[in-house]
Amino acid sequence: MKQLRILLPIVSCLLLVMALTGCETTGANSVTTGLPVDQSAVAAAGAPAKVSSDILQVGEKITMEFTDTTAPISPITQVIREDGTLSLPFNLTVSAAGKTKGQLAAESRDLLVPKYYRGITVIVKTEDRVFFVGGEVKRPDRIVYAGEVTVLKAIQSAGDFTDFADKTNVQLTRLNGQKATINCKKARKDAKLDLPVYPGDIIHVPRAVWSW
Repeated sequence: MKQLRILLPIVSCLLLVMALTGCETTGANSVTTGLPVDQSAVAAAGAPAKVSSDILQVGEKITMEFTDTTAPISPITQVIREDGTLSLPFNLTVSAAGKTKGQLAAESRDLLVPKYYRGITVIVKTEDRVFFVGGEVKRPDRIVYAGEVTVLKAIQSAGDFTDFADKTNVQLTRLNGQKATINCKKARKDAKLDLPVYPGDIIHVPRAVWSW
C-alpha cells in the first residue's frame, strides 16, 4: 500500500503532462490547417508593396537627356527591358526598374563621370503614367496614375460597375504580364483582397454570364 501511495502522484503528473502536450499539438494543427490562402493575393506576390508615381517598372518607356557637357549626346528613348536594365552610351548598362527617376539619373551620371566625361547632367523623363480600366464599367478609359490606388478605387474612377458586370471575376494584368483575379464582392468586405494598382496595369471587368 505504501508503494501505491508513492506511485499515485507520479502517475497523476504523467497524465497531466500528456494532456497538456495533446492540447499544444491540437493548437499547432489548427494553425497549420487554417483557411486556404487567397489565390488573388498569391498571384499578386512579387509586386512591390508600395509604388510611388515616380518608381520605374519593366516595360516603361523613358527618355534620357544629357546636358552640361562639351561633347553633345543625343537623347535616348527606350523601354526598360525584362531584366530591368537600360542602355547608356559606350555600351554601358544601368539598372532602372524599381528606382526613381532621380536615382536612375544619379547612377547613370556616376557611370559616365569621370571615366568618359569630366561632368554631365542626366535628366530622366517618362510618358504620362496611366493604368487602364475596361469592360463592364460605365466609363472605360486610361486613367492617370497619381499615387496609391486599389482595384476597387480604380473601378470607381471609371464610373463604377455596369449592371451587367461580373464583380467576382475581375481580371488584373500587370505591366510585366503577371495576372490576378479579384472577387470584388469579397474585397469590399476584406481590404486585404483589394489589390494595389500600378502604372501600366490593365483592369478588365467581364460581363456576367447570366446577363446574356
